[in-house]
Amino acid sequence: MKSKILTLFMLVLASSSFAQLKTDSLSNKPEKENFADDWAALSKYQKENELLPPPTRKEKRVVFLGSSIFEFWKQKDPEYFKDKPYLDRGISGQISPQLLIRFRQDVINLKPKVVIILAGSNDIAGNTGHVTNDKIMDNIKSMAELARLHHIKVILCKYLPVYEYPWNKRIKAADSIVSLNEKIVAYAKERNYTILDYWTPLVDERKGQRAELTVDGVHPNLAGYKIMEEVTDAAVKKALKNWH
Repeated sequence: MKSKILTLFMLVLASSSFAQLKTDSLSNKPEKENFADDWAALSKYQKENELLPPPTRKEKRVVFLGSSIFEFWKQKDPEYFKDKPYLDRGISGQISPQLLIRFRQDVINLKPKVVIILAGSNDIAGNTGHVTNDKIMDNIKSMAELARLHHIKVILCKYLPVYEYPWNKRIKAADSIVSLNEKIVAYAKERNYTILDYWTPLVDERKGQRAELTVDGVHPNLAGYKIMEEVTDAAVKKALKNWH
């Protein structure tokens, strides 16, 4: 009888020790970091920015700030960004207020000479019911004013033509983008910012993208990006023309 009690006691003790060991093991497991508060995805380029050396005295650094059009660009044609002082800070799907939140980390802190701001299409595509071109312009203006405050030359983009979004065909975007581009051009002329026209060389008769230059009516293919590269280099050269 005593032997049975002793055996039972040993089993209970062993079970208790294993449970404690398991609990300790779980408590020592590193907790997964919660990025729920990182609405603007600041974490995406944080490490890359930290490893980036400051620009040299003669370096004319240019930051491309936008969404998927810019992010996919370096995937479609990485050679364009190679051996140039061009920093691509595009994040797919982002709307203009997210770009504004990222502006300090992904633009100002990198000390560029020029920033290229491409914003607005995802706001229009979202169809949340609260987005207007005036609200998009408010965010574009805030970014441009921050850049000027920090002596960064501003290039504002006429957005690429889009007839409709494959993921939200209820929205006929063409006229909204034309209207937004008119506001961007008027503001850029008023403030003497450089205008980068992505709309005119890519547009078709429906005010959408030319079929031979796009993968889905929204994002350019390599041929489309090659055209964008020409007009981008010209705009950067113009923005830097009076740089001292």
